[in-house]
Amino acid sequence: MSPAERPAPDLTGEVPAAGRAVPARHDGPDAPGNDAQGHTPGRAPGRAAGHAPGYAPGHTLPLRVEFVRQLRRRRTMAMFGVLLALPWVLVVAFQFGPAGRGQGNLRLSDLATAGGLNFAAFALSVSASFLLVVAVALFCGDTVASEASWSSLRYLLAAPVPRDRLLRQKLVVALAYSAAAVTVLPLMALLAGTLAFGWNDITVPGTGEVIPAADVLPKFAVVIGYALVSQLVVASVAFLLSVTTDSPLGAVGGAVGLVIVSSILQAVEALGSLREFLPTFWNAAWLDALAPEPEYGGMVKGVAISVTYSAVIIALAFRRFRRRDVVS
Repeated sequence: MSPAERPAPDLTGEVPAAGRAVPARHDGPDAPGNDAQGHTPGRAPGRAAGHAPGYAPGHTLPLRVEFVRQLRRRRTMAMFGVLLALPWVLVVAFQFGPAGRGQGNLRLSDLATAGGLNFAAFALSVSASFLLVVAVALFCGDTVASEASWSSLRYLLAAPVPRDRLLRQKLVVALAYSAAAVTVLPLMALLAGTLAFGWNDITVPGTGEVIPAADVLPKFAVVIGYALVSQLVVASVAFLLSVTTDSPLGAVGGAVGLVIVSSILQAVEALGSLREFLPTFWNAAWLDALAPEPEYGGMVKGVAISVTYSAVIIALAFRRFRRRDVVS
């Protein structure tokens, strides 16, 4: 029998006898014998037509794997090292710096050594405007762009990991590390300040009023939560830039640049009430929660602005990534 006359093997690997027709295989939803959902009797429920045996899109790229991958990266360890070391550096600076306290309108920096809570509030105030912004932008802006710069993004999608799932897993892990960064600094500052300056009642900046520490501690948890929510805009912008470019530094720098520009515009009083829609305008509203009579109006507006902006920007990031060419 010549090669041209030899029958080709079917999908099961069997060679039919000469002159016998190969039966057609029907695996689609319209195949005879399939149920209303297009499932072939006897096929595993999680196995769709055309998928390899055992493949389940919902089980690709588990969060545990992505958490470990990001934790082992040097930038993660370096950033958390800086955040954990900063409170102790501030303690040393206050211990060896010239002693003194301003008179009259007391500033938060003048009251940093009044106790652990005052010190934690001071550490959060000086770090929220830049250091925490850099940390959040780094975790959210580097997550996808770094994969693209290493040319490993195409291999993740060829695993195959569905695009929406890959982006969702990346976003969840990035936000988790960002939340840890925003939380770990004030908690470490509270520990360092308590060991260095004692566990005292908090002194309110400006008025000098004293509030019992037991009453302030629950409010301090609200302060940390608000600081976390106020960084959502930075996280979402960094994430959008991360799926747009293959330069991690560009994604991180773009998010930090947004905060800088917003802070500059915030100082322009000619803008009037338009400044209230800037993403950084309400970042310091958490100070109202530590007042003798807490005021949460500014914090509510800040949460509304931050959540709205971040939801729109993250939706744009998913839309952009669905159409992105990851091969070139």
